[in-house]
Amino acid sequence: MPTRTLLAGLAATALWVTACASGPGAPGASSASSAAPAPMQPTRHAVPLIIAHRGGTGDAPENTLAAIRTALANHADAIWLTVQLSRDGVPVLYRPADLAALTDASGPVAAKTAAELARVNAGWQFKTKDAAGNEVYPWRAAPVGIPTLADALAAIPADVPVILDMKALPAAPQAAAVAKVLDAAQAWDRVRLYSTEAAYQQAFAAWPQARQFESRDATRERLATVALAQACEAPPPAGTWAAFEFRRQVELVERFTLGEGRSMVKGATLWTPAAVQCFRTHADVHLVAIAVNDAADYQAAACAGVDAVLADSPRQMVPVRQALARGYRCP
Repeated sequence: MPTRTLLAGLAATALWVTACASGPGAPGASSASSAAPAPMQPTRHAVPLIIAHRGGTGDAPENTLAAIRTALANHADAIWLTVQLSRDGVPVLYRPADLAALTDASGPVAAKTAAELARVNAGWQFKTKDAAGNEVYPWRAAPVGIPTLADALAAIPADVPVILDMKALPAAPQAAAVAKVLDAAQAWDRVRLYSTEAAYQQAFAAWPQARQFESRDATRERLATVALAQACEAPPPAGTWAAFEFRRQVELVERFTLGEGRSMVKGATLWTPAAVQCFRTHADVHLVAIAVNDAADYQAAACAGVDAVLADSPRQMVPVRQALARGYRCP
């Protein structure tokens, strides 16, 4: 068994900070202006853990062994990786539908063997800026291939949790191939499975040891109900894991007899304290806020009460976590 599983034993392993109430009416405050205020009672909040999104896509070419090593060096708490199948049925790490999006090759991942994918340069499109502010492509001179899932699991210490995001359909062949790798690596107890496609929940049901996030549809519906109806209907059962964007553009569609009206809401905050409270109606529910990439959103997510955030750059966000651990105040 790994010595640390994601969010397990949170009270023992997470960083704790104090959020103090302040202002008129705060607990312990005196109503007399001349009296010294009584000491305020702190409320303890866990600082959310940092999960490296695609291995830390902001710090190194995403889903590569280089990204994984960089995330570990930057003290990420867990690693999120994206999985597809190669032509020869090997689970490999890549996200977009076309290789041209990130590499010096083109076409779908499923058109090449794992050996061929290992020879493409997965860092071809990764760019950064030099000291003069000019865009540079540092990985064009230092090629890094698309790794297999087995390679990635071997490179990640057994006590670092891994979240696998399933991409591509159909789900059944990929689920079977991933299960074979997890069996061989004895990694079921350190891996949790996520997908935006509900078909993967059904596909992995054939492996009782598979630990999955609830379907994205279920999470979205609960978040929308709390936000729009201010109601907590059918909260998730005990032991549920749920993940959704912290902020997201939302389209509202109102249907009429003769048509429909649409409204776009940019940057809608979905993991509010009310939403978190609803999700935590039952015990042992774990919540991950996706796409938290600055200090303001990280503190808001901490105040909402999520367990972990999915961040593109552990190099930038781990210091934010450490700074908040020294103290912050929630509204």
